[in-house]
Amino acid sequence: MARPIALVTGASAGIGESFANELARAGHDLVVVARRRDRLEALAARLCAEQGAGVEVLVADLATAEGIEAVAARARALPLDLVVNNAGFGGYRPFVELEPKVADELVAVHIRAVVQITRAALTGMVARDRGAIVNVASLLAYSGSVPSGQFLPFRAVYAGAKAFLLTFTQLLAGELGGGKVRVQVCLPGLVKTEFHEVQGIDTTQMPPRMSPDDIARASLAGLALGEVVCVPALEDSGAVARADEAQRAVLPAARMPTLASRYRQG
Repeated sequence: MARPIALVTGASAGIGESFANELARAGHDLVVVARRRDRLEALAARLCAEQGAGVEVLVADLATAEGIEAVAARARALPLDLVVNNAGFGGYRPFVELEPKVADELVAVHIRAVVQITRAALTGMVARDRGAIVNVASLLAYSGSVPSGQFLPFRAVYAGAKAFLLTFTQLLAGELGGGKVRVQVCLPGLVKTEFHEVQGIDTTQMPPRMSPDDIARASLAGLALGEVVCVPALEDSGAVARADEAQRAVLPAARMPTLASRYRQG
């Protein structure tokens, strides 16, 4: 690989495939990761033919420890310019009906894989003083106080994992200190991919969905702008700052050595 190298997980479809397309067009070689070899090989052949990109296909199941380690090993070994942690699935159902195995897989794909791949890649990025990590989360990271119902699915583990990615990325950005190694969390809303269809959700009743190409373009543009939190459809970027301010206000107000009065009564 002669060009800057980007590693993209969940690259066989949807947002991950769009990131691969955009990065190849921008002059990157790629390591594309997913479970479906046939789709990855078709993507690699197309990007090589259309963009002249060098593409390494890495088949890995990030719900398994072996799959996570395989990708982390490549992240440690290569001089990566960019990592896009995009792999994911919904597992939408009430928590008491969620199979324990599916809950473990949600945690593995959305949390454990992101942490381990990010950790593996950052060592070299910090040493070279350049590079970036993009963690694709979801607007549902902000949905903890919004009940499930007609328009929002049952999502305790999925949304909890996406909220982890939001906090993890924000704190990691602070540790990196605004230098040449950057991190971003991207929070898409509804996206026109196969994500919902594979879970048996009737998408004909959904509001209009954004294209995955627009998500990838917004994320990369936000990275160039220095955004730590990228919300592709949010026109008022100050809304993110206000949410952060509200969160920060709780900390000093609650940093007291005595119980609040409502807990002392009786």
